[in-house]
Amino acid sequence: MDMKFLMKQAQVMQKKMEEMKKELAQKEVRVSSGGGMIEIVVNGQQEIKEIKIEPDVIDANEKEMLEDLILAAVNESIRQSKELAAQEMSKLTGGMNVPGLF
Repeated sequence: MDMKFLMKQAQVMQKKMEEMKKELAQKEVRVSSGGGMIEIVVNGQQEIKEIKIEPDVIDANEKEMLEDLILAAVNESIRQSKELAAQEMSKLTGGMNVPGLF
């Protein structure tokens, strides 16, 4: 194969990946725990954008329960955000798993 062609293809792929990163920053997943008492919003780049806590769940005597609910929601939102990023990346790579891209 022509090295110039391969370099051009790599540049095109890099540009598409940068565009995808920008798009992922705009996409969000919402996850709740505790029957909706805790809600976490994370974008496609695994950045937490919002945390909502219903006042009813705030109780000094139930501190550990609140921590567990927040932890569960954060972990699930990050998992879903990574899944979203992987789905978007598979569109770019044609379903090929390319290690290190995200």
